[in-house]
Amino acid sequence: MTALRDRKCAAYAPGTPALDAGRARQLIGELDRGWRIADDGKSLRRAFVFEDFYRTMAFVNAVAWIAHAEDHHPDLEVGYNYCRMVFATHSIGGLSDNDFICAAKIDAL
Repeated sequence: MTALRDRKCAAYAPGTPALDAGRARQLIGELDRGWRIADDGKSLRRAFVFEDFYRTMAFVNAVAWIAHAEDHHPDLEVGYNYCRMVFATHSIGGLSDNDFICAAKIDAL
């Protein structure tokens, strides 16, 4: 099996089923321990902490590059020394492989 970070995101048409809970639990096992599946099972979340604003923004810019390259974009909350990130595949109303692929690429930063 190809590592998540080596895969590319795919387009999902509305109506495509979201990942089931078992598959989501399997995929999160391939990510850094900081990632969490939301209680409703529809998003993937992680909080990052940095030493200062410069490092926070450097990280956010690297995430933006990944999101653009994969055409899959997280919701971000950014402050002086933190970034809170949420991935969900809005077109299907839940989690897809794309969320885990991008999370793995971010783990590799």
